[in-house]
Amino acid sequence: MSDSIRIVARDLLARGFGVFEKIVFERRRSNGDMQTMTREILDTGDGVTILPYDLERQTIILIRQFRGVAFLKDGKPNLIETCAGKLEGADPLTRIVKETEEETGIKLSGPPRRLFECYMSPGSFAERLTFFVAPYTAADRITNGGGLIDEGEDIEVIETTLDAALAMVDSGEIVDVKTILLLHYARSTGLMTQ
Repeated sequence: MSDSIRIVARDLLARGFGVFEKIVFERRRSNGDMQTMTREILDTGDGVTILPYDLERQTIILIRQFRGVAFLKDGKPNLIETCAGKLEGADPLTRIVKETEEETGIKLSGPPRRLFECYMSPGSFAERLTFFVAPYTAADRITNGGGLIDEGEDIEVIETTLDAALAMVDSGEIVDVKTILLLHYARSTGLMTQ
């Protein structure tokens, strides 16, 4: 903790899918004045996400699944996303390999490459994601994927091209920020031409 910031109060509001807290901070502003700030913060745990890509066939793997927030806000029952999951005590590399297999049915033939970590919406959400890319081939498919029923997952696996996915971003069909980041990373680095 910084000497210029301290937690004055911390109240648990709810515990369920994550921990929802009301936290009162006291902090010294850049001009030297003290300020008290109250924030409600949801911590659902850190996670991982990945963009599998097949250089030979020029394809990528995305998924489509139900997202309650999108349904409530826009009436969209499903979002197109990159494969992702919560760490749940595992290290990021171990977790992303497992999530890829569970959600997409692909047992990665090459090790995932860690790209970066970032907070997705740090104004009120504590989630930090580790981003990966990994090569795959058609021979790496071991199941149809679909996720875990006991976790409420009902996942459709989508194999498409990077250009088609970026067109879905432009049209508003893909609105998930982690997916948009990985797709633009793939485009800007020439991932599909390496």
